Amino acid sequence: MVSVRPAAVAGAFYPASPRELAREVDDMLGHSAGGGLAPGFPKALIVPHAGYVYSGSVAAEAYDRLHPARGIVRRVVLLGPCHRMPVRGLALPDATAFDTPLGRVPIDREAVESLAGLPQVVVSSAVHAEEHALEVQLPFLQRVLGEFSLVPLAVGEATPEQVAEVIDRLWGGAETLIVISSDLSHYHPYEEACAVDRGTAQAILDYSADIDHEQACGATPVAGMLLAAKRHKLNVELLDLRNSGDTAGGRGRVVGYASFAFWDGAPGFAEQHRRTLLEIARNSIEAALGVSELKLLPDESWLKPARASFVTLTQDGRLRGCIGSLEAHRPLGEDVRQNARAAALSDPRFPPLTRAELAGTRIEVSLLSTPRLLAFADH
Repeated sequence: MVSVRPAAVAGAFYPASPRELAREVDDMLGHSAGGGLAPGFPKALIVPHAGYVYSGSVAAEAYDRLHPARGIVRRVVLLGPCHRMPVRGLALPDATAFDTPLGRVPIDREAVESLAGLPQVVVSSAVHAEEHALEVQLPFLQRVLGEFSLVPLAVGEATPEQVAEVIDRLWGGAETLIVISSDLSHYHPYEEACAVDRGTAQAILDYSADIDHEQACGATPVAGMLLAAKRHKLNVELLDLRNSGDTAGGRGRVVGYASFAFWDGAPGFAEQHRRTLLEIARNSIEAALGVSELKLLPDESWLKPARASFVTLTQDGRLRGCIGSLEAHRPLGEDVRQNARAAALSDPRFPPLTRAELAGTRIEVSLLSTPRLLAFADH
């Protein structure tokens, strides 16, 4: 028997017209930075779930990374918080498909049946009936992936470990994508929200599973994803960090949005990100040598979380200076700026770089991944 969960927020959170919806989603995807250079696509995403006018462009930064996944990803495990009705555990719907204006998405019955026996997984169509956190992700997935089956889980009263256990059960291979739906802080003044959300973004980059619901409405599924990501040794990348005061609202009371990608391997940086880092490094060195003025750092969200970098200078293939940070302790943009200056002037192995040498100096910027403990036998 076919039991379909109809679209509940079409015409409110996103357009109800199929043509208008497809055009709006495609337009947001087309305007994202996108274009990561990793050879594949992310295993998991964290994306916001407000109306498209508010958070759609932030979500698009993550979904744009999925173009290489078309024809490969056949199952999407989608988790998000409950806004309308509380539930104990993680709720599956008693439905065989979800509808959106762009078409019907079937529920993956085999995956659902694999969750049998997990006491934290329950069935409740009432929880899903009016819930927007999962629904608003579907049009993006439909436009990017084409055909896929869905495992929709509304996360209520549960522990991060219970969520991680479900994610682990559904992990699969390249055919399975995991999407976590969550906004960040709610209703702070703009500057306060920016500070809170930067802290939350850094906690996610640090795999800190103790974030709370003041920081993110989907804190529980986010924390569960972080636990699973650590176990599966995924690398996490911040793609965008903004709030409603940046997109379509006032700045008196804002809602925060961020998008993240989890990669099996080093995260892919867009070519424009690579150029930006090199420009920051070169400008820092030129300013230190009195060749040009020191520019303000670009106001880009991905430059603000703390990341560790190394800047290496070479001349005709020979090392001319290298300074870096072993641990993340300041915003990425500032870290690259300071390390570039130090590599040019303060590497004790070399005399300070001169203006005459600058034109023949190659600049390389390297980013360090998050440190992990290594297990070894103590001899």
